[in-house]
Amino acid sequence: MVRRNDERRAALVDAAIEVLAKEGARGLTFRAVDTEAAVPAGTASNYFASRDDLLTQAGARVYERLQPDQATIARQRANTPDRTTYAILMHELVGRISAFRTGYLALLELRLEATRRPELRAVLTERVRADVDANVAHHEESGLPGDATAVRLLYLAFNWLIVEQLTLPGVFSEAEREQLVEAAVERIVTP
Repeated sequence: MVRRNDERRAALVDAAIEVLAKEGARGLTFRAVDTEAAVPAGTASNYFASRDDLLTQAGARVYERLQPDQATIARQRANTPDRTTYAILMHELVGRISAFRTGYLALLELRLEATRRPELRAVLTERVRADVDANVAHHEESGLPGDATAVRLLYLAFNWLIVEQLTLPGVFSEAEREQLVEAAVERIVTP
């Protein structure tokens, strides 16, 4: 029987994210999650029907935690919709994702695991597609310059910039990363 204590479940999923980032998908076991969450052995197996269930919920939780808070959204909406604002938004996005290093690394592990697990692939595909569509819709509603293709190109470019920053931080300096964000917005987003 799967338990319903939502706070404990969230703590276990957060622990799973940490395990994925540290040990990879192969290291994600109920025992490893119990250890990371500092709970008695067997706790995770009481909350998740299977390892696949845990993987899927970890993927969903990463996206929940990457969402901007309401204050950030309000500040973004209050700014003038121009390329300068667009660049500020992209700097904030890269910063927010980079600050949740373990979450993004766990997401990379989940994407690799999804190549072998059709159910996980379906969940992640649906979630990423919904995220891209939401970004395009927000962009169109905001009046920012550029079109849906610009949003998708920036999504692709910044995903790889973040991968470089989190996995091989010495490839680009912080100043170079800042310049690359500015250049990507300037070259991709047409007025």
